[in-house]
Amino acid sequence: MSEGVDGKGRLVNSLSCFKAVLLAVLAALLGPCGPEVAWAEAAAAAPVKPGEATCDRAAFRVVVDVGHTLQVPGAKSARGLTEYEFNLALAKQVEQSLIDAGFGKTTLLITDGRSMQGLVRRVAQTNNSMADLFLSIHHDSVPDRFLEKWEFEGKERGFSDRFKGHSIFVSIDNGDFKGSLRFARLLGQQLKDRGLQYTRHYTDRIMGHRQRQLVDADVGVYRYDQLIVLKSTHMPAVLLEAGSIINRDEELAMGTPERRSLISAAATDAVEGFCASQRSRNSPQVAHRPGAPAPKVNRQPHAAIPPARPDTPR
Repeated sequence: MSEGVDGKGRLVNSLSCFKAVLLAVLAALLGPCGPEVAWAEAAAAAPVKPGEATCDRAAFRVVVDVGHTLQVPGAKSARGLTEYEFNLALAKQVEQSLIDAGFGKTTLLITDGRSMQGLVRRVAQTNNSMADLFLSIHHDSVPDRFLEKWEFEGKERGFSDRFKGHSIFVSIDNGDFKGSLRFARLLGQQLKDRGLQYTRHYTDRIMGHRQRQLVDADVGVYRYDQLIVLKSTHMPAVLLEAGSIINRDEELAMGTPERRSLISAAATDAVEGFCASQRSRNSPQVAHRPGAPAPKVNRQPHAAIPPARPDTPR
């Protein structure tokens, strides 16, 4: 038995030595590939998942545009206030809400001048800012033929209680239409989640040349292709008509800090969601070995949408 045990021991030792030599040879041959293989395995073990993407708030640039100017203040409310006053108050609150949420590079854009001059200036300033997102703040009215008369503070005023609610507009001619539509839907959903309803009157034939195509019936996103601030900006751009100030009840609501806070919170949450989605879309989804050809991406063009009717740019 002792000789048999000794023979088995020598055999085991011989196999162990052979295995060690073989592993050493393989390590020497594969050594140059080791780091690359390890990198690929590590990348495959922890892929970037879209749901895990976070927003780099400090680096994300938002331009909050105050619609209209002092010289061209926009619509008149049912009580005689200018749209510009409402736009400025809400835009300031949206700006502050974004800054408080960590979007420190948010810019409040206020321009002056007549209509076309002011529009050209604000588009140029926005494009030069290298912003990631453009949000223009407005308040709505109705065509003059829908106005009724009433007296307020001793003066005859125009009003229309027929329509109320917000609306969101995008332009297919924008430099990033898909991004614009994505943010518009996020904003519309946030407003809807807070109990606010959009107006559908832009789909009615009675609106004439102001009739718009509704591209998202769930959250109230319309096409308005001719708007200069939407079609000429290089980044995703959305225009929000926050509410109807020609509607007497809604005018009062739009003038309260509570309503402005509600809309500002919706805008801030929408910006955060959009920022995270942008980062997710720009993140690598497949581990890519350095020096290897980049994986092909199948890009599908967005579905064609018929043009909206022309209108005067705002």
